[in-house]
Amino acid sequence: MSQAASINPEEAEFFGKLAADWWNPRGTSAMLHRITPVRVAHVRSLALAHFGLDARSRRPLAGLAALDVGCGAGLMAEPLARMGAATSAIDAAPENIEAARGHAQGQGLAIDYQCIAVEDLAATGARFDLITCLEVVEHVAGRDAFFAAIAQLLKPGGLAVFSTPNRTPASWAVVIAGAEYVTRTIPRGAHDWNRFFTPAELAEALTAAGLCPGEPAGLSWRPGSGFVIGSDVSVNYFLTATLQA
Repeated sequence: MSQAASINPEEAEFFGKLAADWWNPRGTSAMLHRITPVRVAHVRSLALAHFGLDARSRRPLAGLAALDVGCGAGLMAEPLARMGAATSAIDAAPENIEAARGHAQGQGLAIDYQCIAVEDLAATGARFDLITCLEVVEHVAGRDAFFAAIAQLLKPGGLAVFSTPNRTPASWAVVIAGAEYVTRTIPRGAHDWNRFFTPAELAEALTAAGLCPGEPAGLSWRPGSGFVIGSDVSVNYFLTATLQA
């Protein structure tokens, strides 16, 4: 395992043990399966608007190089590839990368999966138009190094999309008490509420790394509608970023 500052070995080991069950929609990653369609649609919408792409195209991200950071077994990387992006994806847990490669091969998708830290990938000179980093920042160790590497990996004119839980009483009730202990749609012990970012804190960290954050968009659940994107950032939210001019 890399000794990069951003990697928390205990976190990588914890999620690596879940690799074999990652693609089971009723298993330990059940919540991720529920929110993935909404996340994919939102990332697609953001990318279409930012890059001026054709919403009618079956492969609207064709011509873009995309990177999914903290990819797990590929729940976001595979949709990026299906939308036409030349997709790379990285994770700190080798078990996740092995599971991701196996699943992608079974789907006939060519995705460049690597077990590598963001700092190490940035050192190779790789650059990407679109970077997704979903439900990851709350798990990293050296946060300054992590965000600096993201900024280094992003091409001028590119777009980075982050999602993460907010640090509020509502997020503790929903993510920790509800999802981890009651419904068990998230593995117990997967989150440390004290490491959650508020939108202002994440924006500050991105700015310090040389990125320009956008306005947050909330991910919430509504009776009758399910998970939706809106103004309610109390539990979970998205934040976009571009390189500072």
